[in-house]
Amino acid sequence: MKKIFALLLALAMVFALAACGQQAAPAQEAAPAEEAAPAEEAAPAEEAAPAEEPAAEAVTVKAGFIFLHDENSTYDLNFINAAKEACEKLGVEYLMKTGIPEGQECYDAAAELVDEGCNFIFADSFGHEPFLLQAAKDFPEVQFCHATGTQAHTAGVANYHNGFASIYEGRFLGGVAAGLKLNEMIESGAITEDQAKVGYIGAYPYAEVKSGYTSFFLGVRYVCPSATMEVTFTNSWYDPTLEKEAATKLIARNCVLISEHADSMGAPTECESNSIPFVFYNGSAADACPSTYIVASRIDWAPYMEFCMNAIMNGEEIPADWTGTLATGSVKLTELNEAVAAAGTAEKLAEIEALLASGELHVFDTSFFTVNGAALDSYLADVDDMGDFAPETEVIADGYFHESEYRSAPYFDIDIDGITNIDA
Repeated sequence: MKKIFALLLALAMVFALAACGQQAAPAQEAAPAEEAAPAEEAAPAEEAAPAEEPAAEAVTVKAGFIFLHDENSTYDLNFINAAKEACEKLGVEYLMKTGIPEGQECYDAAAELVDEGCNFIFADSFGHEPFLLQAAKDFPEVQFCHATGTQAHTAGVANYHNGFASIYEGRFLGGVAAGLKLNEMIESGAITEDQAKVGYIGAYPYAEVKSGYTSFFLGVRYVCPSATMEVTFTNSWYDPTLEKEAATKLIARNCVLISEHADSMGAPTECESNSIPFVFYNGSAADACPSTYIVASRIDWAPYMEFCMNAIMNGEEIPADWTGTLATGSVKLTELNEAVAAAGTAEKLAEIEALLASGELHVFDTSFFTVNGAALDSYLADVDDMGDFAPETEVIADGYFHESEYRSAPYFDIDIDGITNIDA
């Protein structure tokens, strides 16, 4: 009997459990697919998750600058002012080393700046290049940028870069101002057309200097076709005595207007003493030479310095070669000295600047000059310069010499008609 009762009890429990299982089923079905849909709709958010990952922290830049001279050189002062402006704008700590020769001292200065924590180092003189390039090889974690150099695009050193600007456009504009002054002197009877001779003081007979004085002369000729020019060299970037002596020599040779690619006030003050109109470079001479100074062109290096430091901060690549233009604000004229400049100069300069900026006018248009009496329709320039000075790149196309388009540093080194080197 107990066995029968136990068997009946067991059967009753089985049926009870089965009944419970049947009642639980609806609870499992209560999670319909429709309610699960939001999880499927959320899938894109899961795929977009990488965008929500925190961005890499910006790199802190500490800048180091190497200058050939100090504030007494107009060339170096222009760089020093740009460096301060760029660093203060970006909130960057900086160190400066002035009076650094174009030798082993440049490498030593760079190494010292690295030791002091600089991860961006900039040098301002052409002769600094081999020593700065070596420093770049030895300190690959630091970005090195160099003004006026030629080797970055062929050296293959990832952290070494060259920068320059189309300053030949600024010099052309300065030449236009000079040509208008010559025209005024001709019209007033102060000189005749065949006496419109310009003097030019160059530092060295490098392509950079030749490009500069040729573009200046082409600007003069653009408005004063009878003008000629004589050039003399000091073989120094900065020597007030030599630059003054050069001005004296050009004045004695009947040059009635003078310009220069040198860095002191030696020539401008000599012109002021002799009442000779003067077009300067890298800064204004209006205070020292109020009765002769007309205008000056200069490269504003702040845009390039800002560009490089921003690239480091954002983890972006700095190009091997960078050429600033009128459009980037890298090529500028100082304020025109209206007391000396010919009437209408400001308006003419604005007109020419607009044509240059738009590409309607090219400084080295081959219809503007001849070489040994002939037009120039082909020219191989030494663009890929690693010290061999071998011309290898065709640079004339579309009717003009493509200066600073295949490499940032100038490579125009042609002797054109109308310009005489009096030291030759």
